[in-house]
Amino acid sequence: MTLSVLDPKPALVVIDLQKGITGYPTVHPMEDVVRRSADLAAAFRSHGLPVVLVNASGGAPGRTDAVSPRSGRTPEPDWTEIVAELDPQPTDLRVTKQTWGAFHNTPLDSLLQELGVTQIVLTGVATSAGVESTARAAHEHGYHVVLATDAMTDMEADRHHNSVERIFPRLGESTTAAEVIDQLAKSR
Repeated sequence: MTLSVLDPKPALVVIDLQKGITGYPTVHPMEDVVRRSADLAAAFRSHGLPVVLVNASGGAPGRTDAVSPRSGRTPEPDWTEIVAELDPQPTDLRVTKQTWGAFHNTPLDSLLQELGVTQIVLTGVATSAGVESTARAAHEHGYHVVLATDAMTDMEADRHHNSVERIFPRLGESTTAAEVIDQLAKSR
């Protein structure tokens, strides 16, 4: 797991670290995932690089066999709010999605293109859903994809490991949050 290089204009894209989702039971401690994502966000901001905070406010309309953790429940009023530990800033870009991936039916690609972004660093939850779907679409859109695997988690270990070990190597470079922060410091 190494990061070869950071492009001149990378963006950090944080997936679904919101109040309604961070309380779910996960494979890795959510506090660590949030802390590492917050460290990355602070580093990107300090270098004047874009931070995109993505939240989910619904789901795709298609039927599935799987039951959602929210099924049959009315979400709390603050369910979609980004967690305070990420220290959201007015300069951060916000994207609200209705599907797993952050590109489908959102302005994410347009926002990144306008800023000249060529590479995205991904963190968040769930590894096998929102993160993987966003990574797949980013790869298909031609972005260089970096996956900070210690800043993401899932509700099931098998799903997380499948994404990290089998899928992510085909979509980009996997690394740690600390390595991205180190490369930022060295290259700026």
